[in-house]
Amino acid sequence: MIAVEGRGMMGVPGIAARTFAAVARQGASVLMISQASSEQSICFVIPSNAEVSVIQSIEKEMELELARRDIDRVWAMEDVVIVTAVGAGLRHTPGISGKIFSALGDAEINVIAIAQGSSEYSISIVVAAKDADHAMQQIHQEVILNG
Repeated sequence: MIAVEGRGMMGVPGIAARTFAAVARQGASVLMISQASSEQSICFVIPSNAEVSVIQSIEKEMELELARRDIDRVWAMEDVVIVTAVGAGLRHTPGISGKIFSALGDAEINVIAIAQGSSEYSISIVVAAKDADHAMQQIHQEVILNG
């Protein structure tokens, strides 16, 4: 997972577009995107083999912003996976996301990033790779078996 962070990003048009143009130049596929509403950070998941080239490409693209400290850093968090819950019931079931996060919290699994598609049929969660199997079990237990 790559993160681009900085207080100087807030309200600046084109930061996300430039970030993803830099990613595209490396031919990396973006698997998931999450941005804080504060606009102070954006993170995305790419295949790990593209990590170094993507960071270098973003740093080159944002050279001026990094020098001015508008962007504080571009960094990677390694050994993470995306766990996605998919189903029509997600769209019309109030509290389902809360159940998922409660189940993960009760299991002491840290949620690193979150994304939900506009269709509301899926919710994707980034967790440490070591927690992936346990996270899937907890979500299945809470949503499917206890649903």
